[in-house]
Amino acid sequence: MTTRRLTVAQALVEFLAHQYTERDGVRRRSIAACWGIFGHGNVAGIGQALLETGPGAMPYLQGRNEQAMVHAAVGYARQCDRLSAHAVTTSIGPGATNLVTGAALATVNRLPVLLLPGDTFATRPADPVLQQLEAPGAGDVSVNDALRPVSRWFDRVTRPEALVPAALQAVRVLTDPVETGAVTLALPQDVQAQGFDWPEEFFADRVWRVRRPAPDPAELADAARAIRTARRPLIVAGGGVHHSEAEESLRRLAEATGIPVASTQAGKGSLRHDHPADVGGIGHTGTAVADELARTADLVIGVGTRYTDFTTASGTLFAALGVRFVNLNVTPADARKQCGLPLVADARTGLDALAGALAGFRVEPSYEAEYGAGKASWERVVAAALEAPDPDARPTQAQVVGALDTVVGDEDVVINAAGSLPGDLHKLWRARSRRQYHLEYGYSCMGYEIPAAIGVKLAAPDRPVWALVGDGTYLMMPTEIVTAVQEGVAVKLLLLQNHGYASIGGLSEQTGGERFGTAYRFRATDGTYTGDPLPVDLAANAASLGMDVLRATTVRELTAALTTARAADRPTCVYVETAPGGGVPDAQAWWDVPVAEAATRPAAITARQEYERGVAERRHHL
Repeated sequence: MTTRRLTVAQALVEFLAHQYTERDGVRRRSIAACWGIFGHGNVAGIGQALLETGPGAMPYLQGRNEQAMVHAAVGYARQCDRLSAHAVTTSIGPGATNLVTGAALATVNRLPVLLLPGDTFATRPADPVLQQLEAPGAGDVSVNDALRPVSRWFDRVTRPEALVPAALQAVRVLTDPVETGAVTLALPQDVQAQGFDWPEEFFADRVWRVRRPAPDPAELADAARAIRTARRPLIVAGGGVHHSEAEESLRRLAEATGIPVASTQAGKGSLRHDHPADVGGIGHTGTAVADELARTADLVIGVGTRYTDFTTASGTLFAALGVRFVNLNVTPADARKQCGLPLVADARTGLDALAGALAGFRVEPSYEAEYGAGKASWERVVAAALEAPDPDARPTQAQVVGALDTVVGDEDVVINAAGSLPGDLHKLWRARSRRQYHLEYGYSCMGYEIPAAIGVKLAAPDRPVWALVGDGTYLMMPTEIVTAVQEGVAVKLLLLQNHGYASIGGLSEQTGGERFGTAYRFRATDGTYTGDPLPVDLAANAASLGMDVLRATTVRELTAALTTARAADRPTCVYVETAPGGGVPDAQAWWDVPVAEAATRPAAITARQEYERGVAERRHHL
């Protein structure tokens, strides 16, 4: 048997360079690059290996924050439909624990990322070593064990021989659409540098075929029978539609049957906004037409959705007596949610099979006319919210969205994750293409947008990529602006200043919290943060990190700045201070945020009464 002498770290990098995914005959590198920040726990191992093997084997990307590197990798993987991913390496200690938030985000959203944190010595030359966590009763625990519950698969490579099965299992999970998420290989720093004679077969090209499983015939027959007997069916399109590239299959099914399509945050854009069957977002942040259809639907057809609480309005939305569910999902656990009829299959394959099984079926013309009228009514609401009567006035947040809407094309990608913007965008954004709308709302992580924009731009270099960020999110993680500047990644940052956590401020007011602790202001004489706004200049901060910055104070200036930024060939920030209010439609469905049951303040007492009315509407579908 032919062998090659390499360190464990060198062997891992070489192995990863030869892993590929293949779907529909198209082959991609499974791990296209490795992000890294180096410390004593990985500099002489993975760091030296990346240098030794060279960029031809594994391109290296330099990050500034460990969590942000994972966000960038997640953005890349999502833009690549989960068919290609990035690795992320850190040192042991705070570098490793900084990965936890990003790992949770990746796993919650079912997006692949390979985490390669250094670990304490396997040989235990001293006890404790630097950054070792001493856990009474367990000598084999390190801080990396914090990654176990947020990883889809975890292993600690304590001997060179263990790398072979560990690496194969890691790529298996990363490339499996049912299992994928964060995968962690914890690498003790002494083992990383240890030499070993590796079989050449370990470094051969290996192709991991991403399956498109077809539905079981009996499940397909049950699903088709349920749909054919429904009078008011509704499709709920989730992120699985995009991951499977099933948008055309969904369009054909909707056009053949007349069934309306509502979308989750992850599924928005499954149909173009102007398609007659598209009724917009569903759930707490959804449109009036989609939510009314959901309340009266006798059959809900979930396609690639996890049915989160925002989608179901915390179990209050699907309210019709006897409502049933058909769930098309590649993951059996998701296919059985809401006690629905499972249709376990790839979204594209399943939709095509459904279309064949439903040949000749179409909903009643009166139903199509009903949701068509509802769609037209909601489009008037959207137009009123986005349009600015006075172009020389300071824009509301909705008018900022409207200005961007007038500037972007079908190829642009708009990224957001947290704050009040996800709700506004889900209701108001006119999605033009399958990957234009990029909302990370599974984990809704502040700080995601800027690094994710870098990842998306690396995956789609010819597409204009926008990170929409409020001041609260910006202050969480602006560090990767430096990375964008260093790498020449021409992301566009739309930075909105509204002096605080606007979304949570509004939620606090609704739930009896009276906006406590949500404003970015000086302390007032009563000790609360209700004084003057803080004199921060976020635009100057972005400029200090290397971005070109365009300031806008009116709608007219904003539109011009956005147009300039879109054409820019280097990282560019458009900064605007928004006017209060905004004319965004209220939530069209409930969301469960528990309110104090015992309180003396009138706001909390009133909010509790409203909360109890909402809870009374909740139901479990059995």
